Amino acid sequence: MQIKQQLIPLKPYEPGKPIEEVQRELGLEKVVKLASNENPFGCSEKVKQAIQEQLNALHIYPDGYAFQIREKVAQHLNVDKDQLIFGNGTDEVILILCRAMLSSDTNTVMATPSFSQYKHNALIEGAEIREVPLMNGEHDLDGMLTQIDENTRIVWVCNPNNPSGNYIDKERFLSFLQNVPKHVLVVSDEAYFEYVVAEDYPDTISLLNEYRNLMVLRTFSKAYGLAALRIGYGVGNPNLIKSLDPARPPFNTSTLAQAAALAALDDQEYIQDCRKKNREGLEQFYAFCSKYKLDYYPTQANFILIDFKRKGNEVFQYLLKNGYIVRSGEALGFPTSARITVGNQEENQGIIDCLSQWLENEERD
Repeated sequence: MQIKQQLIPLKPYEPGKPIEEVQRELGLEKVVKLASNENPFGCSEKVKQAIQEQLNALHIYPDGYAFQIREKVAQHLNVDKDQLIFGNGTDEVILILCRAMLSSDTNTVMATPSFSQYKHNALIEGAEIREVPLMNGEHDLDGMLTQIDENTRIVWVCNPNNPSGNYIDKERFLSFLQNVPKHVLVVSDEAYFEYVVAEDYPDTISLLNEYRNLMVLRTFSKAYGLAALRIGYGVGNPNLIKSLDPARPPFNTSTLAQAAALAALDDQEYIQDCRKKNREGLEQFYAFCSKYKLDYYPTQANFILIDFKRKGNEVFQYLLKNGYIVRSGEALGFPTSARITVGNQEENQGIIDCLSQWLENEERD
């Protein structure tokens, strides 16, 4: 049997190590996972109640149209219901876009390093990948414009960017959007939108009516704390959404995910509290970096990328042995860095104390 040739060199997505696996391998009683940018405070209590109310209907297929959550999100964003497409996380929306729009005679433009699934899914469709290196952790938007031609179908903009955490302000984003040809779809992936505090972050939803070639991606996996349930969505021009929908699998978002997302949207006070605690946690890491003169990227997300000036895998292994799971920068395009998810105050202080002891011991040696 044969599979697509472009699949042969690809590797499956590798998430952060599970807590149970690390405990089993290293014999540790307590392990803290700060690797996958999950919300350390979990989800709203309203979500748990909403899930409980659905447990007697697990034998029934979910609403394939996702009517209730579609209506709720449309109201929340002040858009029309037919501007929305839902997916099993925004990962699936990215897959749908690539499946629907890319082929071997097209190309797609993206920053590098950035979220791996843009490239991964485009390669599966046989498209040409045009990557433009980040500049000081930020998208080189001018460089990305030079890579666009008549065969370009999608340009990916990760804002804030994963793994650097940098963001594109509204002036730069609008200038970029104005210069992208109308036949090219600009995808603004805003997975960490709820954590952003920058006042000049672009209001992309308000641009959708003017720019028919813009699509915005958002998720319930991060600040809303629903990573295990896998639900995200795209917002775009109604004609685009209608064209994409046949590529969406049936019943692709579960009943539990839809109910949880409904309840999560109703608790914006919880999101505001998580955003506040996240900024407080970042200040802990900023102070640590300042004390030990470590370079880092100021971030608008719930993670921080720190340059330890040594192999990222070395940092990863040291922290793993001490009960902390992070992401090595070697797998993310930053070989001397580690990406650390912002945890709760205790978790942050714990990993900071662990790193401080290591750095101070090395100084004495």
